[in-house]
Amino acid sequence: MAKIETVEILENNLEESYTFNKIAKQASGSVWYRQKKAVLLAVVAVEEKPVDEDFLPLTVQYIEKAYAASKIPGGFIKREAKPSDFETLTSRIIDRSLRPLFPKGFLYPVTITIMVVSVDSEVDMQIAALHAANAALRTSSLPIENSVSAVRLGTIDDELIINPQYDLFEEHSTLDLLVVGSQEDIMMIEMRSIASKELPVVIETSMVDPSTSSGTIAINDSNVVSEDILMSYIQKASETIKSASHAYETIFSKFKKPVLNLQLDTYDIDKELYEYIDKNYHDRVKDAIKHMSKSERSMALKELRGVILEDLTNKGEAVEKEVLSRALYSLKRDLSRSIVLDDKVRADGRAYDEVRPIDIETNILPSVHGSCLFTRGETQALVAVTLGDKKDAQMYEYITDKSPRLEQFMVHYNFPAFSVGEAKPIGPIGRRELGHGNLAKRALEPMLGKEIDGTIRLVSEILESNGSSSMATVCGGSLALQAAEVATETLVAGIAMGLVYESDTKYAILTDIMGLEDHDGDMDFKIAGSREGISALQMDIKISGASLKILDETLRQAKKGKEHILSIMEQSSKAIKPSGALPSIEFFNVHPSKIVDIIGKAGATIRDIIERFEVSIDIDREKGDVKLVGGDKKKIQEAKEHIQNIANKEHKEHISYEIGGHYHGKIKKIVDFGVFVEMPDGFDALLHISKISKERVENLKELYNEGDPIEVVVLEQKGKKVELATLEFVS
Repeated sequence: MAKIETVEILENNLEESYTFNKIAKQASGSVWYRQKKAVLLAVVAVEEKPVDEDFLPLTVQYIEKAYAASKIPGGFIKREAKPSDFETLTSRIIDRSLRPLFPKGFLYPVTITIMVVSVDSEVDMQIAALHAANAALRTSSLPIENSVSAVRLGTIDDELIINPQYDLFEEHSTLDLLVVGSQEDIMMIEMRSIASKELPVVIETSMVDPSTSSGTIAINDSNVVSEDILMSYIQKASETIKSASHAYETIFSKFKKPVLNLQLDTYDIDKELYEYIDKNYHDRVKDAIKHMSKSERSMALKELRGVILEDLTNKGEAVEKEVLSRALYSLKRDLSRSIVLDDKVRADGRAYDEVRPIDIETNILPSVHGSCLFTRGETQALVAVTLGDKKDAQMYEYITDKSPRLEQFMVHYNFPAFSVGEAKPIGPIGRRELGHGNLAKRALEPMLGKEIDGTIRLVSEILESNGSSSMATVCGGSLALQAAEVATETLVAGIAMGLVYESDTKYAILTDIMGLEDHDGDMDFKIAGSREGISALQMDIKISGASLKILDETLRQAKKGKEHILSIMEQSSKAIKPSGALPSIEFFNVHPSKIVDIIGKAGATIRDIIERFEVSIDIDREKGDVKLVGGDKKKIQEAKEHIQNIANKEHKEHISYEIGGHYHGKIKKIVDFGVFVEMPDGFDALLHISKISKERVENLKELYNEGDPIEVVVLEQKGKKVELATLEFVS
């Protein structure tokens, strides 16, 4: 039985403890991870039978247990069920970071499970989970030779901090930059800017390409990060990752289990068949590659495969369809890369830095608050914005929270199968849809400011997809917000960058990649922001990693493409016509001491206002701010005047009326003995049944309805008691 061993590692402001041979010893790899009071279990399991398809079947599960925070799950069922958005997004981060570590040809199903069994609000759970999973994988019986390290950079009080204490970071940081790498290579980046006053000054920064920078980066006072500043941050992260990943590899190698004898798929291609197809069908393969949509390209290749199979059969040469497919698709991949690297052009004829044609239509949905149909090439997003009150916000809770939070800006991304020509029913939201929606939200949210008034829901329906539908969501979403008259700092555009890499001297960076370039390329780098800089980005890579030089060139090329898209968006925004479905909104202020009068006893007064004027009301008790929302501008104004009358009236003891004066009031309530009349200043006076008419009145409800206007005469006032009569009674 292996000895239980624990190692303590201090790197990049993290004090981590790894214990091996303690838990889940029947699994391929496992570790007991601890950082402060946080404890995580990371376990790796492998199925020793490979899949038939050409992909790595890796599944990552990050699971938070309620007992880890001394909680019992809420709701009717008292056990953990559907993973939260945070759990799903964290699983995606770990998957994208560890996937490049697997050797080429590894086709065995692998499951990495990370369970949080004790929490600490000061600990960054995403970094803790990634490091725990990395340790379990590196020391497992799988053929993994490298180790990764993650670093999160934040800016607190104008200071750049590496792996800040998480609760302070979440409350005060103006930057969220998560970088994962191994040695000198960057494997995964996630970044977002957070609405703030300003970003820190970085002095004497050594850039990747000194010729393009003065060495000093000026402060950026907007809600984005400039490309130069961001590159300096990534370089700083890379330096810390290099030392940490080296330390992890050195230490974890001592606990490595004997590697299983798993045969790697060598992607053996029938060379003669490959050469036969290349010689006889070269141009037809190229023609198939030039089909823009995934469904058209797939159909063209299938038809070509059928032709080749028939030709070989007629020649008396038997070949299996699977063998033929592997040779054909290998040639397709090689040709698609050769077109870029050797012919210096892309499959659709574009230059490396060229953006596909863009078409924009705004407010095309008449019953929607704001909408935009954004089309770029063969990618199309229909984006709709709905405005609501704070009560419409999504309630959610992190495991370390003591009370629920409210999500007032929601981005929901939907990707139906028909968008790529597939005949599949629409099912539950998947990890990919959740991740793309989260990226779009991170890109757009900084432009809404620090505080959002009310609730905003943005929904993106992907109607057609051929590359970067998430960035189409950002572009369409930014315009849809303006179409809904939401106050935003500026427009935001998103662009996806790709890479075809053969060596440090032979590679191509591609702007606005399409599906083929994503599938056969080596990098997917999504970048979103304004003209001033970047609000969010996400990078994944298929090769071992990307150098700082390539990242720097990508950011600079992306800036050019982003500004091109923004120019088109800016022209479109000038032509926006307001939607007829937009609600009327009125903001005003009353003295905070009057809020209690507006609300009334047990909320009776405010409920009456809501029902009578058909409005919704938001009130800030401390500031006295009042927000009215409704569909009828006239009723909004009437409600405002009514509330202001309540707020402006003096105490009832001091109200006085002119005896014999005529006043226009409103019937507030009908009772057996009379009618309560709301006077113009908000005072409620009684019109007794005996003062309504000189004729005997049996049923007041036959004469009046609640809410009806009425003109009355003041007969007498004694303190708070006011005696009223109708004109008919007086005359």
